[in-house]
Amino acid sequence: MATATRCSVPTAVGLEDPYYNRSNENSLSGTLLRNRKELAPNEEESLPNEVDEMLRVLSAIMGSLAGRAKILSEDRADQDVESEASASTTVIAVSCAVEQPQQGRSISYRVGLPSTRLGLLERCRYELAAMPPMITRSFLESDQAQHIAVPDTIRVMQWNILAQSLAEKSDKFICPDEALNWNYRRWRILEEVLTYGADIICLQEVDHFNFLKATLGRVGFEGCFFPKPDSPCCYIKGNNGPDGCAVFFDSSKYTLLHTERKVLEVFRCQSNQVVIMCTFERKLDSKVFCVATTHLKARVGALLPTLRNEQGKDLLQFVQSHNTNDYPVIYAGDFNAEPTEPVYRTMTQSGNLSSSYAMVASRSSATSATTAATTPVVDNDGNNVCDSASNEPQYTTWKIREDGEVCHTIDYIFFSKDRFNPERVLTMPSDEELGKGRAPSLQYASDHFSLCCDFRLL
Repeated sequence: MATATRCSVPTAVGLEDPYYNRSNENSLSGTLLRNRKELAPNEEESLPNEVDEMLRVLSAIMGSLAGRAKILSEDRADQDVESEASASTTVIAVSCAVEQPQQGRSISYRVGLPSTRLGLLERCRYELAAMPPMITRSFLESDQAQHIAVPDTIRVMQWNILAQSLAEKSDKFICPDEALNWNYRRWRILEEVLTYGADIICLQEVDHFNFLKATLGRVGFEGCFFPKPDSPCCYIKGNNGPDGCAVFFDSSKYTLLHTERKVLEVFRCQSNQVVIMCTFERKLDSKVFCVATTHLKARVGALLPTLRNEQGKDLLQFVQSHNTNDYPVIYAGDFNAEPTEPVYRTMTQSGNLSSSYAMVASRSSATSATTAATTPVVDNDGNNVCDSASNEPQYTTWKIREDGEVCHTIDYIFFSKDRFNPERVLTMPSDEELGKGRAPSLQYASDHFSLCCDFRLL
């Protein structure tokens, strides 16, 4: 999750994106004015106070960096690994001297990244040998899970991996400096992804896409990336390019049929948050389904929940408009919203969506303390939010910053409830496993914990 100072601004300076409309006549202020007139076409007709104020808030949020210059960079920080990935894996024998010069021994080593998941995982652990071992977690299984000889479930991972530029120079984490070093973090991130064997991986705050593309590409994954139109990373000295959302998939199991991307809107004004929607066909049985990933606006404020809710509505409308064949859909993302916020209700009460973690927890006789909350969830008025909210994990992010400790449930995997059956989910690390420093740490690369769910297509 982003800090309160992390904000987004469309300006005329910087990276141009074909999905973000900019022109001399289409300034932010002009766009807001036109949108306001469309919402209230008669000059004497005033907008509802909340909508009018939301447009003002959106303008303020998106204009707060307007006076700062972008520092344009490209994704080049991992060229060492990219070179390895492009090289064929070859065993080379070299001779090295031992105690007597006339004698020698042959040592074999490999050039190029391993081309198997196990081999690549071993490479991660080699690179992390000086660090404590990763925090390993177990899966919570639904009592309704099917156990068949040939598994045909779809494992989806959701993870905000924490943008490197923000981790080092913006988010002000209280943690060891080594925990934020990219040469360490990149292998820890890859280790997490490989350990849990996901088929489809949805990521946010990706500012080193080329590293993931190169390494995961070696083991049969393909991926796509959509940067934020005005990433806050681009205002940080030494950045590696903009951050954004990414989706990777196992190309041995799935065929990518279509990819759609959009900058989310709030009252018809483009925000700085994006969505990627992928339509897949499973090679096993030719069944088709969609996966969408997003990262909604962070920050705390009276109107920010309304802003996120409008982004959630636009997300649903966008996916529905492109899912003309009514395929089952999975929505995975960092929604930056507790279950008490309106956007959670928008997602779970839209008619056909449920939360995977909440459903598995409600169906499991072995629900753990870190998997589901133990008390009903209420909104600010004291009203029960919905049945599923009380079964969400107690937290999906837990961090300590200079301004205090933050522990929230804001990451989710939603799904078409009549089309998928969620069978098991990856539990959150416990308080004891995280330790006093929380995350990120030497054992965990991000301030968010990855979510994984096994879905069975019905």
